[in-house]
Amino acid sequence: MNIEDKEHQFRDASEKMEEVKREVQRYIVGQEDILEGVLWTILAGGHSLLEGLPGVGKTMLVRSISNVMDLSFSRIQFTPDLMPTDITGTMVMKQVRDDEHPFVFHEGPLFHQLVLADEINRSTPKTQSALLEAMAEHTVTVVGETMTLGKPFFVLATQNPIDLEGTYPLPEAQVDRFMSKIIVSYPSKEELKQIIKRTTGTDEVHLDKKISQMELLRIQELVKEIMVTEEMIDFAIDLIDGTHPDGEKTTESIKQYVEYGSGPRGLQNVILMAKARALTEGRYHISMGDIKKVAPLVLRHRIILNFEGEAMNVKTDELIHELINWVLKGESR
Repeated sequence: MNIEDKEHQFRDASEKMEEVKREVQRYIVGQEDILEGVLWTILAGGHSLLEGLPGVGKTMLVRSISNVMDLSFSRIQFTPDLMPTDITGTMVMKQVRDDEHPFVFHEGPLFHQLVLADEINRSTPKTQSALLEAMAEHTVTVVGETMTLGKPFFVLATQNPIDLEGTYPLPEAQVDRFMSKIIVSYPSKEELKQIIKRTTGTDEVHLDKKISQMELLRIQELVKEIMVTEEMIDFAIDLIDGTHPDGEKTTESIKQYVEYGSGPRGLQNVILMAKARALTEGRYHISMGDIKKVAPLVLRHRIILNFEGEAMNVKTDELIHELINWVLKGESR
């Protein structure tokens, strides 16, 4: 394939994703940063954790994306009594018995392309581990049999930041499986007005499909082809190294308030999401601006505060922005 054909593919992919974004925004009011973060995560082939107050539109955002991107959708309401087989599926006996194969597998809601795991921290660790396997390996195991999930496959999970009663905190291994953590903020006054006009009247918004599943898979492959210079890799590595309090090159705030920093998966995800952002911006290479933009999404759930940091109510986003500025100053010295 010659250079002109490849450039045409990149331009077409960028235009397609812009169409997806505009179509979703016909129904979803505001939340442009949240929508962009979710789309970058999907293009990078990752999963996202959405955190926000009840009623801010997390579920509707995910459902709208599934409609516009032509992805099969399922919503799982996580509760303390939810069992692993409730999400993976189970073996059921055939009505007509077959001596060789008396059971048939009944697929659970994980066998969809876009899975909304609502209030994920309300389920028990046993059920969370079943979801972890699906997220990490794209497989589910039932009665000793392992079945592969189809492609594309994304988990967008939600959790409530204020209601902790009756919840089971996600283990760090599972939190790390989410490529990004996106904070869904409360709407502004003008956005609330638009929400009222769109949701309490008689007009209905029907979203059109703007991209097929095969097109999405091709765009995901194009994301991997986005160029990354050694300078950008070094910048990303310096950020990841700087999240560790015992490192030599980090800020005083991180040394004081952080217990653990990001692992290598955080570095991989920063680069992948930066590539996805570059593609949506119509560029064939990532810039420092891409990394600065995606770093908070990728790192905010990978920086674990120590006791002092928790007691002082330190915000990880503030630590990340301080670290970015600190690394940039080091680059200029």
